[in-house]
Amino acid sequence: MIVVDNLSNSNADVIDSIEKVSGVRPAFEKLDCCDYQALEGVFAKYQGIKGIIHFAASKAVGESVEKPLLYYRNNVLSLINVLELMSKYGVEGIIFSSSCTVYGQPDQLPVTEEAPIKKAESPYGNTKQINEEIIRDTVASGAPIHAILLRYFNPIGAHPTALLGELPNGVPQNLVPYLTQTAIGIREKLSVFGDDYDTPDGSCIRDFINVVDLAKAHVVAMHRILDKKQKDKVEVFNIGTGRGVSVLELINGFEKATGVKLNYQIVGRRAGDIEKVWANPDLANNELGWKAEETLEDTLRSAWNWQLKLRERGVQ
Repeated sequence: MIVVDNLSNSNADVIDSIEKVSGVRPAFEKLDCCDYQALEGVFAKYQGIKGIIHFAASKAVGESVEKPLLYYRNNVLSLINVLELMSKYGVEGIIFSSSCTVYGQPDQLPVTEEAPIKKAESPYGNTKQINEEIIRDTVASGAPIHAILLRYFNPIGAHPTALLGELPNGVPQNLVPYLTQTAIGIREKLSVFGDDYDTPDGSCIRDFINVVDLAKAHVVAMHRILDKKQKDKVEVFNIGTGRGVSVLELINGFEKATGVKLNYQIVGRRAGDIEKVWANPDLANNELGWKAEETLEDTLRSAWNWQLKLRERGVQ
């Protein structure tokens, strides 16, 4: 296993934690996937790579609205480089981290893989739509590549050992790390963006998926490619729980799971946010052989335990 990361939003210490959790120490190459020459060096160094999981994307909706060119350059160019080098070095399989944002605001909920792709609500969402099209076009052109597009819903939580979790550099751009940092006192207050949406409590609704469940989906998907069980050279699966949870419900769930009260405020809507979306995961359950197993309560507790572990380590 080889990890390639430019550490723009991560830390090399995670390699030690991966080894503790898995018993396997991955090789690590610090480089930017947008650097074609450096990335080719990895393909040349590690001959015989069979499959790639592409996570190399910036992923905050709000930030993408503020910095669209950063998102287009990083998210799109990194994938193009990977696909070109896959064909050159005979790598047959790729798992692509896509997103439910490709559906925009769906006409029907829960959303299935057959739902139409709508105009993206944010540059982040648009990069996922573009990248899905790039993969399809590359495969259609005759490239010897097999792909599975996993449309994530909203990954949250940490490994139950509290050895692996989400630790963004600087101010978190995603809900749960900001929430846990607020709960522990690093951030003064959590902002809830809007309480006037057409939802039961007025806050946005999402499908929150445990990150360990999400990781297991990648393992199953890669085996599907390498074992040649795909029905098509490009397949798409929703990776979600099938349950919609509002932001305010999530906050209440965190307080119940941990006994910690959160300081939060309602503010105006945020550009690029979708009102409500949650998955119909039947295809992933039945065809891919994967199913979300962790409860929301356990997932939120894992995120809090991770934050407590960071404090023990003196990490802020």
